[in-house]
Amino acid sequence: MFRIVSALAAFAVAASALAQDYPAKPILMLMPLQAGSAVDVMMRIVAQKMSENMGRQIVVENQPGAAGLIGAERLKRAAPDGYTIGALNDSILTMIPNIRQVPYDPVKDFAPVSIVASITWVMIASNDLPAKTVLELIALAKARPGKIDYSSGGNGSPQHVAMEAFKAATGVYLVHIPYRGATQAALDVISNQVQVHLGAVSIVQPHIKAGKLRALAVPSPNRSPLLPDVPTMTEAGVPGFEWRTWAAITAPAGTPRAIVDRLNAETVKAVNDPGVREKLIAQGLEPVGSAPEQVTQWTEAGLKRMGDIVKRAAITGE
Repeated sequence: MFRIVSALAAFAVAASALAQDYPAKPILMLMPLQAGSAVDVMMRIVAQKMSENMGRQIVVENQPGAAGLIGAERLKRAAPDGYTIGALNDSILTMIPNIRQVPYDPVKDFAPVSIVASITWVMIASNDLPAKTVLELIALAKARPGKIDYSSGGNGSPQHVAMEAFKAATGVYLVHIPYRGATQAALDVISNQVQVHLGAVSIVQPHIKAGKLRALAVPSPNRSPLLPDVPTMTEAGVPGFEWRTWAAITAPAGTPRAIVDRLNAETVKAVNDPGVREKLIAQGLEPVGSAPEQVTQWTEAGLKRMGDIVKRAAITGE
């Protein structure tokens, strides 16, 4: 028994020393999504503050493709030493696994660090589309079934799942146009290459204010302070339709708990920094900063909820 206690004590001391010495070199943050996406924006803001606080640079590397699966698999296979971490959104963790086979287990293959923020969404339409409200869009889509396109960041992406849920809730038929990332998917509405998009406020807010895009509604319980004149989806005529997403910092499974705890403390500290919070809120993001366990809780709950939505809306991988 004495040997066991001594071994445990030695392990605790070693773990504490590991956390104190970490990081000894720059940290790579894998970003499985497109540059300029809401997740990319939030993580760069937080990573910059973490770098300043930790005295080591966190290098954000974008690796988009397959709605985030390529970067997520790379994170899974990375060395669990704390020098490769990832920015995973709830699409990667809860949506896509309900739609297709994925090369990872969303709960077992990643060590959760912290939820960074949740994302406010808005439905936008091309100025060329003769529909200025959600109800007008629904009426137009029913009058022209299959003639109106909507864009997403890829098959199984949050924008895809959200719009299929909207279609199921309203009984309209809109044609899905998948892109390799949410940013271009949203921006192509400006040129009317696609007519409708449901996505993050952070991507489209400047273009809405510049009059290049028409904001129809926010799928939130309350109006967004960034778009106070835009009605909620309930106010716009689709009662109870809400959609909000989130993103977390994770590490490969097997990363020592001492390092996870250090990363968690630094993430929460950065998210709670007044300057960081101001920047996040200005981008339509709601700062969170959580314990690692909350990432697991939200992932498990999201897997069930998204499974129900995918089944009800008959979403399949294409």
